[in-house]
Order: sequence, then C-alpha cells, then structure tokens
Amino acid sequence: MNLSNISLRQLRIFLAVAEYHGFSRAGSMIGLTQSAMSHSIGELENELGIRLFARTTREVVLTQQGAELSLELRRLLSELETTLYNVQNKKEKRSGLVHVATSPTISAGIMPNCIAQLRRIYPQINLVIHDQIQQQTLAMVVNGEVDFGVIVEPLTPLELFTETFWEEPFCLVVPKSHPVSQRDAVNWSDLQNEDLVLLDNGSGSRPLINNALIRNNVTPHVIQELGHVTTIFQILSSGIGVSIIPELALASLENSDLVAIPLWPTETRRLQLARRRQRSLSPSAALVWGFISQLKKLS
Repeated sequence: MNLSNISLRQLRIFLAVAEYHGFSRAGSMIGLTQSAMSHSIGELENELGIRLFARTTREVVLTQQGAELSLELRRLLSELETTLYNVQNKKEKRSGLVHVATSPTISAGIMPNCIAQLRRIYPQINLVIHDQIQQQTLAMVVNGEVDFGVIVEPLTPLELFTETFWEEPFCLVVPKSHPVSQRDAVNWSDLQNEDLVLLDNGSGSRPLINNALIRNNVTPHVIQELGHVTTIFQILSSGIGVSIIPELALASLENSDLVAIPLWPTETRRLQLARRRQRSLSPSAALVWGFISQLKKLS
C-alpha cells in the first residue's frame, strides 16, 4: 500500500458514505455524483486491500473493518481540523478551536452563559459544543474526538483525569394542580406511591436518582423513561406523573404550569470536567477548562 495514493478527499468521501448509508445521499450532501462517489470508494478499497462497505439493494453499510476505520478517521480528522485551524489563526492572533462534549442538562443549564462570557472575554476562541447523552460524551472523550467533556460524576471511577466544579440538588417537579405543589419541601418517602417520569439510563443523573430512591427506601413506579428534560416536562404538563430533575434543568419551568419543590433529605449530583490522562490540552482548551472550573458551585 502506498499512502501517497490515498487523498484526504477520498477519506472525507468515505466518511460521508458511512454517515448517510448510501452513495446518492452522501453525494448530494457534498456535491458529487453517485458514480463519482462509488468510483472514489472503489479506488480507496483497492488501495487499502479491504472491503469498506457491504452493498445491499436498499443501503450501503460498513463492514467491521470499515467501521473501525471510520471511528479512527473521525478522531484523526477532528485533530487535523483543530491543528489547521490553530495554525491558520495564529496569524490573526486567535487562540483556536475547542471541542467540548456535554450532556443535555449541562448544555442547557451551564453552557449558554459560558459561551456568551467566553465570546466576550476571549473572542479569539471558537468553542464548539457537542450535546450528547452521558455515555456518548464519555466515549467522545475517551476516543479523543473532543478536547474534554463536562460530565455528571459517574458512580464508577473512570480512567480519566477529572475535576469536580459543581454540586446541585435534585428536585421534585409536579403540575401546579398536584396536592404537594404548595409544600416547601417533599420527603423522598412521599414518592412511594407516585407515578414517576424519569430520565432514561443514558443520562448520567439516572444512576444517582436510582441510588437516592434506594437510600430513602422508595420502591419506584416508573411509567416513562425519556432522554430529554423538555419531553419530561411536556408529559408532566399533560397531568401524567411527577419527576425528579437536577436543579440546573429547572430554568425552563418559568411561566409553565409546573413547579419545582426541594426534596428532603437533600440528594445531589456533582459535575466534573474530564479529559484523557495521556492527552495534554492545547493552550486554548486549557483556558476554556480553567474558565469552566471557575464557575464553581459546591456545597
């Protein structure tokens, strides 16, 4: 195999076909004909000596070798993009491109204000947020697809360097018509007979909620498990169930028909910055890390 015969253009075409599961759909996204896409993939497969795709009458799917190449290429091209961006913008005295992965409640609760402040204080930094569920966020950090992640502290320690910067309580969210809506606080034990609408197991908060229910001797009756807080709020607004939500996610309750009530005893979740131990941060990523860490809200 002669690496000089493989072009960056071919690799990008390969990733496009992998993403859109077809030559026609991928070609329409990057402005090439189906035949040009197919020809490029054929050349790449011949040069590598492996089959990257299995063609069917309905779609094009990655082989195992193709899937492995796709995962590694996305990481490498992300690093290349960051490197080229930083080199290009040094001339203009810009610090660079920073990729950060976060879970939805963190993205909504912390990152908008963080992005606004960073743009005001450090306009030379281009911060790109990847809004993913916790498991995908951790995978992006481990695989080096992002500079670092902002995560919910997991129950099992990770092989990552982490820094805790935020701690917040879980609250009960109910419709205003619910009998407990006027209380100053609700005991966890009062949830024994409630229909619960909870974040699903892809959320970093769900294991913490499960453990809190166990600690407080509550056998939960979970009627819905959902990936997004906004969907949970819509379910609750229809009069179905109650929910346990981290404090950061409550901002969208304003002017709604739902209320948040403190739970007693207080159960919290901790937020952490996380990066690979063996990968040092670029100067711009280190600056963003330091900026987020200064948002400290610790009990």
